Amino acid sequence: MNRMNHEAGSASALIDEKIKELGDWRGKTLAKVRAIIREADPEIVEEWKWRGTPVWSHSGIVCTGETYKNHVKMTFAKGAALKDAAGLFNASLDGNAWRAIDIHEGDKLNEAALKDLIRAAVALNLVVKKKPKFRRTGNK
Repeated sequence: MNRMNHEAGSASALIDEKIKELGDWRGKTLAKVRAIIREADPEIVEEWKWRGTPVWSHSGIVCTGETYKNHVKMTFAKGAALKDAAGLFNASLDGNAWRAIDIHEGDKLNEAALKDLIRAAVALNLVVKKKPKFRRTGNK
């Protein structure tokens, strides 16, 4: 197994463990969010960053899945640049880049809208990655 696949496998195992350790509605919610992310983009890569935060990436960070006492937070790295027609973003609304969705116990997820948001975040990462860098040509 190459290093990249090993690291991704390790991150997935750590996310599995986190879900199991939570053992309550937050674990179930994180597992549901994870399943939606994977359905939206089967090529997504799971990572484990910042001392225990699940991160999903595809040509850059798409979103994180943080768990707190009273909510599960999905933070989109470039959320401010995404169209959120369904109004899913309900936290971190005043930042220049990040946008988040706080999910509380009993909240019903709009799965179709969340998948659209994930796909839009991936598409944005792919466009940004493909943009050519400015090169000085030497012409005056």
